[in-house]
Amino acid sequence: MAAIGAGLQSDSTAGSAHTNSPCRVVIVHDPRAMVTYFPQPDRIEAMVERALTRLVDQPTVSAAWRSLVTTGEVIGIKVESKLGPQFGTRLPVVEGLVKSLLAAGWPATNIIIWDRHQADLQRAGFESLALRHGVQLAGSADEGYDPEVFYESPLLGTLLWGDLEYGQHQPGAGRKSYVSRLLTRRLTRIVVVSPLVAHPHAGVMGLLYSLARASVDNFLRFEGEAERLARAVPEICALPVLGDRVVLCVVDALLCQYLGGSRGLLHYSSELNEIRMSRDPVALDILSLRELERQRRVLGIAYPPVSRELYENAALLELGIGDPARIEVITLHR
Repeated sequence: MAAIGAGLQSDSTAGSAHTNSPCRVVIVHDPRAMVTYFPQPDRIEAMVERALTRLVDQPTVSAAWRSLVTTGEVIGIKVESKLGPQFGTRLPVVEGLVKSLLAAGWPATNIIIWDRHQADLQRAGFESLALRHGVQLAGSADEGYDPEVFYESPLLGTLLWGDLEYGQHQPGAGRKSYVSRLLTRRLTRIVVVSPLVAHPHAGVMGLLYSLARASVDNFLRFEGEAERLARAVPEICALPVLGDRVVLCVVDALLCQYLGGSRGLLHYSSELNEIRMSRDPVALDILSLRELERQRRVLGIAYPPVSRELYENAALLELGIGDPARIEVITLHR
């Protein structure tokens, strides 16, 4: 596997000298995690557990989770479900997280798998996973929005049915994006799990973009322009109800879709067979951008340069590290 960032190393060379690095990313690679594009659940769940314990240097998954969150927290696992089970967040990755939380003693009622719409979660297969383990499923838009917690921007949006201010005609309507009541009233900690899929304006349909889009209403006003997303996405993620609650970030890099945007296109995808994990969403998104660029370069695909402004702004807001030279990447091979 080619190096993707500064500081790339195998586990055998990652010693205690690196434990105080500003940012750590753990990549677990298993060449048999996918077989002809089909995920292998047992191998993927093992990859998740290995990444988790190595990330926080704990001997067991129970100890790893207890170093990240305290007992009694309601943990929301944010997935990307609109792209379906093959191109969105894959079920075995989430099942590995759920099983490890249950093994660590978390009540099933305190684990919620969520995305913007519950119908997308159901179509992607997450309902059967939730029923199998007794955990909850929730759509942030379906829960409604909190009138007291919002992001405000001068950019006026065209309100849609379901937006909090839809049908209202008072001055300034459409300038606020309200946060879902799922986040303000139910979740206390957030785990974000995103697939490695290119996005035409954000660069990557990554952790920051997917979290911001699913957390607030009136988001359509930012879509379609890189400059709008570059400002709005980091500022939404920096809201205390979001940024302060993110405890773990996971990139489902079993497949890397380097072209295609919001559609799942297998002929624009490569098997990477990787799980990438960090507490830093900016670092993971930066490495995902570099991987997308590497895939296009290797395949000789002409593609306009991707703006880094969104991730530079996120770093300025202290959401994470945007400088690859400050990212410690530890790669574990199976």
